[in-house]
Amino acid sequence: MSVEVKEAAEPDYDAILRANAQQVFSERDPAARRDALERLWMPDGVLYEAGHVVTGLDEISKAVGALLDTLPQGMTFAPAGPAVGHHGLGRLRWRALDGNGQPAPVSGTDVAIFREGKIDQLYVLLDPNE
Repeated sequence: MSVEVKEAAEPDYDAILRANAQQVFSERDPAARRDALERLWMPDGVLYEAGHVVTGLDEISKAVGALLDTLPQGMTFAPAGPAVGHHGLGRLRWRALDGNGQPAPVSGTDVAIFREGKIDQLYVLLDPNE
């Protein structure tokens, strides 16, 4: 007798990781950023960046706000192609854009672990300067 194993539905990696780049990491308004975090992230989510780790939506929002405070006004983060993923792991390549929508000299990759259709852990990997 064989048993059929049914896999859980996959999250929309592209939609969620694009929204994270645009509505969380590019959002300077703390209330709007916090709303996006609640929609996209697990409440106990963890953000891993070189040099530090933060846990929970309030701390993630503070870390993103601190990052945005160091960047020129108008700089945003945009997907550099579609996100891909399977089995709860997703990847999005991104690029920073200046206030005029032109590429800035910062790019990287977000690698996310998903739980219950939301981001549970996000690893931000910066590309080396060329």
